[in-house]
Amino acid sequence: MNALDLLKERGFVKQITFEDELYKAFDEGMVSFYVGFDPTADSLHIGHYIPIMAMAHLQ
Repeated sequence: MNALDLLKERGFVKQITFEDELYKAFDEGMVSFYVGFDPTADSLHIGHYIPIMAMAHLQ
């Protein structure tokens, strides 16, 4: 099972564009990803926890 399958199994992924190409990229090696947070916000909130957990699974 690769990281993409794990994210799908745990409900992090609703839909994927170019799914076959993404699976191929995961199979070929490391894949970069980006998660952005608003640096002007007062603080993080529970909604930020989901992408942080996805980052932990991709790590």
